[in-house]
Amino acid sequence: MVLVVATTVWWTWTVLDVAATSSVKLPQISDRAFIDECVTEHNKARTSVSPPASNMLYMTWDEGLAVTARAWAKHCTFEHNIYLDDARRMHPTFSSVGENIWTGHPPSEFVLKNAIKHWVDEKMFYNYSENSCSNMCGHYTQVVWDQTYKVGCAVELCPNGVRQFDHRPSVLFVCNYSPGGNLNGRRPYESRGAPCSECEDSCENKLCRNKERDTERRYTWRPDWDPSPETRYLDILVVRPVALICTFLAAYAAHYFYPNAFCYE
Repeated sequence: MVLVVATTVWWTWTVLDVAATSSVKLPQISDRAFIDECVTEHNKARTSVSPPASNMLYMTWDEGLAVTARAWAKHCTFEHNIYLDDARRMHPTFSSVGENIWTGHPPSEFVLKNAIKHWVDEKMFYNYSENSCSNMCGHYTQVVWDQTYKVGCAVELCPNGVRQFDHRPSVLFVCNYSPGGNLNGRRPYESRGAPCSECEDSCENKLCRNKERDTERRYTWRPDWDPSPETRYLDILVVRPVALICTFLAAYAAHYFYPNAFCYE
């Protein structure tokens, strides 16, 4: 009887998880409110560094990084992208890409601001004067890396759980950055004077701005390891039909020009 009760309880919670998960609506990478909040929360952290930064760049959105973040989040595994060291498989133009990941359960309680705050709160473990961490602080130093000026994030639902985290329905939130930060032996930013004292162009809320650098760009690129349905649909709906048509045309042409080349019984 104990085994039956335990099985019944597990089944009940599974049904409840599935029912709750099916109603969750997560933001897409094209959602302007999602984009603005990602950028705002990152720049808020960059503005608030202590000691103040003299050369901190303003961070803006990059669609290509968001596409990469979405592609990796779809893998539903709590580990960093295995292609991070191969820049051309991470982005069509950037030469280096950094990454932060966060996961949580249940999906219905995902709050973007809280996820980023989880990274920023690592500030308590970072010692600027000694450039050292007393605990995990690499997520924080990436968020406030002075020369990083582009970010792209994505959040994906993982109905079957996130590997290396939880088997229950969860979400995986990924942010990619460029240029990537956390270079060995270097502080995340310089503090050699007042905020923006080393800016080459304009200053906004203690951050260095540049019109060309801050422009958002569009991409038709998608990583070759993207597991998303869109990639498979493109193959099924475009590539395969075109290949089939070419096959028929080749067969028709061969039969037209060489009618005796085919034998029928």
